[in-house]
Formats: sequence, C-alpha cells, structure tokens
Amino acid sequence: MAPNIRLLIIEDNSAIVENMSDFLESKGYILDFAMDGIGGLHLALTRDYDVIVLDLMLPGMDGITLCRKLRREAGKQVPVIMLTARDTLDDKLLGFESGADDYLVKPFALKELEARIKVLAKRRVAENKVLSIADLRMDLGTFEVSRQGKKIDLNNTCTSILKLLMESAPNVVPRKDLENYLWGDMPPGSDVLRSHMYTLRKKIDKPFDHAMIETVHGIGFRLNPVVG
Repeated sequence: MAPNIRLLIIEDNSAIVENMSDFLESKGYILDFAMDGIGGLHLALTRDYDVIVLDLMLPGMDGITLCRKLRREAGKQVPVIMLTARDTLDDKLLGFESGADDYLVKPFALKELEARIKVLAKRRVAENKVLSIADLRMDLGTFEVSRQGKKIDLNNTCTSILKLLMESAPNVVPRKDLENYLWGDMPPGSDVLRSHMYTLRKKIDKPFDHAMIETVHGIGFRLNPVVG
C-alpha cells in the first residue's frame, strides 16, 4: 500500500486514465486528475502533491510548457514523471530540460510506473527538509534562509512567519491564522505583526529586484514567486 502518497495525473486519454486509476487506487494512492494542460497546471499550483504524472501531448497546454511554467515561473519542485509516445534521445532531453525528473514511454507497464512513483516520492520526502520557492530557500534542519544564494539573517519570529508563508505558497495565509500560529490565543496586536512583516520584507525583498511577499488587503499575506 501507499498511504498518504498524493498523485496528480495529467492525461487526456480516458482509457489510460481509467487503467492508472484502477491500479493505483487499489494500491492506496490518493489521486487527482486533469484532462488538459491548463487545468493540470492550476491543480499543480494550488494543491500539494508528492508526484505528478504528466502526459507530453495535452490540449490547452502541452506537457513541456506546463513543466517549464511549474519550475521556472512558480518555483514548484514536485517530482514529475513525463509520459510520451516519443522515445528519441532528443525528445527525452527536451523533457528533462523542461524540468521533468523521469520519462516513461507509452505503452508502459503499470507496475513500472508505480516503481518509478515510489522512487520519486521517497526522494520528495528527503528533499522536504528544505523549503524552496523560486530563489528563496529555508533549511528546516538549521533554519538557515538564503535568496539567490545569499544568506539572510532573521530573528525567530520572522523565521516562523517565513516558514508558514513558504509552506502555504502560493496560497494566502489569513492574518488571524498567522497570529494564531505565532502567539496562540493571545496575539499582542496588529501593530506587532505589522512590525515583523516590515522587518521580514526588508530582509527578503528590499535587496532584490522582485518582491515576493504580498499583502492581500483585508485577508492576509502570501509569497508570490512569479516575476511580473
């Protein structure tokens, strides 16, 4: 069984989807599906997955473009297995260049697909010791923070705020949730949180071209890794 391993399958061939669904659900995987590239990208950006199984040829947006957007624009490092009928070396190199972690040629055995999923899911668990959003990184073992390779010194409260924002990205963290995360049922007041957010922005955003911390007025805060 595969408890709590979440998979996103982006594939427009209904027969292949049905076969994968029957096999993987019987093994205990938690599955989400998208039948086109645009819907698949939306799910990949708004939900957390352990592995994405991505078809190369998709309506709306092809797998290469989707993978590039996932990696370069959104900074998402979830492992990707690319499915394709193309098996030339150039095709495989293009897939890897776009950010895919593995490449499986159709037709394939479902047991082989599962074996590759397990390898990438295990790697994902190991890599989760480091949070990475675009060029911003936090080591969860040492709580060292860096951006563009430059070390950033933060106090404990700013580190906690950044950790929650990174774990939640690209979703918004409501102000009340952030205050409860920091201080429980006894928040010291909005001015204190505002002061910490000012300090965090000064460290994370001011020295760099692209500001990542966004205020969503009336709601809370989020990290935006996309430039422009």
